[in-house]
Amino acid sequence: MINSVNLSGYISNEIKYAVSNSGTQMAQFNLAVQRSFKNQEGKRDVDFINISAFGKTAEIINTYLGKGDLVNVGGRLQSRSYENKEGQRVNVTEVIVRDLQMINTGQKNKQQAVQPSNQQPKQQNGWQQQYNSNNDSGINDNPFDNGPINISDDDLPF
Repeated sequence: MINSVNLSGYISNEIKYAVSNSGTQMAQFNLAVQRSFKNQEGKRDVDFINISAFGKTAEIINTYLGKGDLVNVGGRLQSRSYENKEGQRVNVTEVIVRDLQMINTGQKNKQQAVQPSNQQPKQQNGWQQQYNSNNDSGINDNPFDNGPINISDDDLPF
């Protein structure tokens, strides 16, 4: 069975960060994700998805991200329940982060936002922030874009 979730959206609240008694780092936030269809008023509704991360990923989120940052999150969907202080059962559905990509951040720690075009972004804490570039490097990414390919019928598996 497959349990895989990929979301792109804005962090809609302050990140809640904690370290458990056993030393596990935890970060939680809500991701505002716009629906792909419009409502009756012609506007797109927004869903606020609970996101949880653990370990080094939680530390990175706490260090480099904040409210309003645009991120891609990949992970798995998890449901759990607990009893609150009033004795009521609370059901929670959340995405547990497996992969995280910063798209547009407010540079929480005032790091350099732009690298010179001839340099790659530096790795930070075991991962690399990816930057979008509108510059066309002139490199052809499609090796089959230069015309027809000579393939004989004997080379085809069907």
